[in-house]
Amino acid sequence: MHSLAEALGEALPRLHGCPANPEISTLVEGLTAALLEGSLDIALPSEGHREAALASALGHNLDGPLVVEGDRVMWRRWWAQRQEVLEALLARASQSHPAHHDQPHTSAELSQAVAAKHRLDPQQRKAVQAVLERQLVLLEGGPGTGKTSTLLAMVEAVGHQQPDCRIQLAAPTGKAAARLKAAIAPLALPCTTLHRLLESRGERFGRNRRHPLPLDLVVVDEVSMVDLALMQALLEALPSESRLVLVGDSGQLPPIGAGAVLLELNAPEQRQRLGDASVRLQTTYRNNGAIAAVASTLVGTPGDSIALPPATLASLANLGPSDNLLWQQQSPRRLPEALVMRLKERQLQLQELCKSPTANDPANDPGAAASQLLAELETLLVLTPLRRGRWGLEAIHQELLGAAAQSGPQHWPIGTPVLCQRNLTDLGLANGDVGVVVEREGSKHLLFGVAGSVAGSPAHLLIHPAQLPDAQPAFALTVHKAQGSEADEVWILMGESGRPSHRLLYTALTRAKQRAILITPSP
Repeated sequence: MHSLAEALGEALPRLHGCPANPEISTLVEGLTAALLEGSLDIALPSEGHREAALASALGHNLDGPLVVEGDRVMWRRWWAQRQEVLEALLARASQSHPAHHDQPHTSAELSQAVAAKHRLDPQQRKAVQAVLERQLVLLEGGPGTGKTSTLLAMVEAVGHQQPDCRIQLAAPTGKAAARLKAAIAPLALPCTTLHRLLESRGERFGRNRRHPLPLDLVVVDEVSMVDLALMQALLEALPSESRLVLVGDSGQLPPIGAGAVLLELNAPEQRQRLGDASVRLQTTYRNNGAIAAVASTLVGTPGDSIALPPATLASLANLGPSDNLLWQQQSPRRLPEALVMRLKERQLQLQELCKSPTANDPANDPGAAASQLLAELETLLVLTPLRRGRWGLEAIHQELLGAAAQSGPQHWPIGTPVLCQRNLTDLGLANGDVGVVVEREGSKHLLFGVAGSVAGSPAHLLIHPAQLPDAQPAFALTVHKAQGSEADEVWILMGESGRPSHRLLYTALTRAKQRAILITPSP
């Protein structure tokens, strides 16, 4: 990152015909670092930096890369995109849905009836009424606050109000889409990834203003993972009369791409404009013990905080042996021995499952065997913020796979989890999907589940390793890649990341359904 910032600091003045300036270099470095966190702007460090930006061709020319707005400076490219996306979202939120105009006196009654049926609290009922009246609803809440129950009620209410409503559920990743599909299984609604929904074709999408989505209601889960470009593509493809429901948790990590849409919508001025179209669930209905308690101490921590909050450290120090969260402090010089043993045990377990008669006997249901194997992958997650270093992904996979870790999936043993690194719409795969190396008919293949598979289409995908040459082993994942996933057991290595620890830890902890082991460096 530092080298990138330096290169930009040198190149931008030269490209725009202005002299190099240390204040400008400082701004470029700060903006580059912020962009990696999904943020498009930074606070101006001083009045001198403000004057330097306004005096430079980089800031005062309309084609310059910087924009000064109040006490903030931002990249012009994404500033314009942000303005367009936010205005489109806020305009949709301010509009009443035509069905509400047709039946202006029934929305309150209908929401009340649905709320009573589902035993919703006042905030959940507010969300139901909002979706009956508005073109856009933002539904937020942490784990266990009833987002799924609320969403089920919202969709049911829309179905009563508009019986012929064409509904589609979507999420940014395959894992998140699969989770959403399972959560709303009683409604039997289609669910897929956003890229697949928009018919991604590399940098372009098949669905757009000229070829819009034939839908009346679109629900997007895990919206914290959606960047500006993807949201812009969705809005362009969504008919003006369609409803849009955005569901997410603002405590999660921002997207990898530029612009964290959910965080932008949480700015005070935007929340004020959203009004009743924004609903935040705060009552916790699923208490996940110490995991939930520690996660709650991380909510509301400022985004630029690097150290863990004192309340979090106090909660960790008070953990007992019976809690479902275990905190260990280990030397950062090597991988923790307990983690290595657990992963090697896991490696053997997956290998044996792949060799089982159930998985390989043609007389057995191959679909059931594949489902069993893929389900096993979701029982354990090992997370780290780092790719390199002693506690990074590379070190973990080197420990398990040796020299083969740096080779392609065709060189990995059966049972090795595999991470897809790209959106491959033609195959039905999304960036972040996890599969496994299996052996079929004497050769290695990669087995994946297909998110959003429709009736009559296969729920599993079997491809040759050559079709995924840039796949990575996935015995462990970065916290970013794990967004949208859950597992019964989660191990978290929180080494020095150079990024806000509180948001990383919150995201990692909330992946655990039953048990979490947090390992931090010893003092």
